Amino acid sequence: MLSLPNAPRSRRRLGQPRLLIVGCGDIGLRIVARLRDRFRIFGTIANPAGAAKVRAAGATPLVLDLDHSGKKSRIGELAARRVLVLAPTSTHGSRDARARRLVRMLRALPGARMIYLSTTGVYGDRQGAWTDESTPAAPTSERARRRLDAELVVRASRWHSAVLRVPGIYGPERLPVDRLRQAIPVALPPQDVITNHIHAEDLARACIAAIFRAAPTRTYNIVDNSQLFLGDYLDRVADQTGLPRPPRVRWDALHEAAGARRMSFLGESRRLRNLRMKRELRVRLRFPDVEAGLAAIAGPAQAHAGSPPTRGK
Repeated sequence: MLSLPNAPRSRRRLGQPRLLIVGCGDIGLRIVARLRDRFRIFGTIANPAGAAKVRAAGATPLVLDLDHSGKKSRIGELAARRVLVLAPTSTHGSRDARARRLVRMLRALPGARMIYLSTTGVYGDRQGAWTDESTPAAPTSERARRRLDAELVVRASRWHSAVLRVPGIYGPERLPVDRLRQAIPVALPPQDVITNHIHAEDLARACIAAIFRAAPTRTYNIVDNSQLFLGDYLDRVADQTGLPRPPRVRWDALHEAAGARRMSFLGESRRLRNLRMKRELRVRLRFPDVEAGLAAIAGPAQAHAGSPPTRGK
């Protein structure tokens, strides 16, 4: 079918290899847009309301509830040879029930290539030290412990599996503007933590590279070249969006202002290396640092704001 470029897209897809994206949200839709002519893609969603976006992007939507294993699922019958798992973990506990249910649902696909999206939070607090894929995992939060548990579950399966560990994702619709509007403070520079980032566009491209090039049982840090103190990152976002920079406070005052959930992130500091991503996956970052990514996000908005209004005919 691939040799018939003039055939309708629906007919061409029948003979194409199948790709299953579990958790087809923002990153999944970016991937669909790039691979829809090479694969017949199925994208799972937790809520039927998201079906229209998945279908419009060029994939077949499937409703999948990973929190209720008793419900029948078709995903094991798709015979997809490539599976990309972008779904979040379970909501509580240190064991990830969703990964276990997914493994059971896909047990009829031994040997399939699976890419699992995890978090760099599994490294825990490195007190600003350089961190690569050989650094032992030492998660401190429940969420990170669930991710590490899911990694182990996937590795123990019969799939050709690889893990992508991802830090903070940012993009046009993924900036911390609500935090800035709420004026939630950050620590003073001597007590601030180092953060790592990846633009949503580069993450999607790295996922695609991993589908084709990731080695089995291999782990990759998917991160750009910048390491910024959290306050510096928020200052850059504030400057680009025209919002006030966040206030700086002492560490003891930060606990009360930030809340327990944010403090789990504010207590971890690390500098991530990405050499394996570049060398083995051969990913060339479109946005090599946060400055480049934020400039690209602001560029279209500024151009639109500065353009003269069009006249109706």
